[in-house]
Amino acid sequence: MIRVVLADDEVLIRAGVRAILSADPGIEVVGEAGDGAALVALVAEVRPDVALVDIQMPGTDGLAAIPGVRRASPGTAVAVLTTFGKDAYISRALGEGANGFLLKAGDPRELIAGVRAVAEGGAYLSPAVAQRVIGTFRASVDGPGERAARRVRALSAREREVLALLGTGLSNAEIARRLHVVEDTVKTHVSAVFVRLGVRNRVQAAVIAHEAGLRPPP
Repeated sequence: MIRVVLADDEVLIRAGVRAILSADPGIEVVGEAGDGAALVALVAEVRPDVALVDIQMPGTDGLAAIPGVRRASPGTAVAVLTTFGKDAYISRALGEGANGFLLKAGDPRELIAGVRAVAEGGAYLSPAVAQRVIGTFRASVDGPGERAARRVRALSAREREVLALLGTGLSNAEIARRLHVVEDTVKTHVSAVFVRLGVRNRVQAAVIAHEAGLRPPP
């Protein structure tokens, strides 16, 4: 069972999101908060699998709350759910360590898919923002893939395999099955990849994998 907490200052929005998620028998909403500070306290108390966070809330907003959520429960994945798909919001959310970015205007099935993806250790972006994120990171590369390729060369052969599979959107469990290793081993490799590449989340790592031209092992 995937345990989720919701953070949104609008009660009706929370009710709608709860209804959508509750339609999936594998997801349980275990708490709600109306601002960022309350969210951090709630996460510290219930240690959910996923925190679904709105951006604009009174007091501590959703983006400012992400580091607090990470400190309160390092095992909790964070997915931003918002009406605002501005580049600045997307970049900041991912930079703070969010695992997913979803739009409220999207298909309800995207919401369930996104929650499941981040709960399983993967990353998820609404299709409407995915290309914008990739474009943003591409703009920061000196030359087509050159910088990314240099960073990838610092990885071991196994870490490059893990990065290539991560770049296809696979979760840690799925990568473990592909490489015939235990999931804890994959988690160790993923952590090492993040440190060596200087990234904070799977989306940033996946962009580097694509820029470097990495291909998953057969």
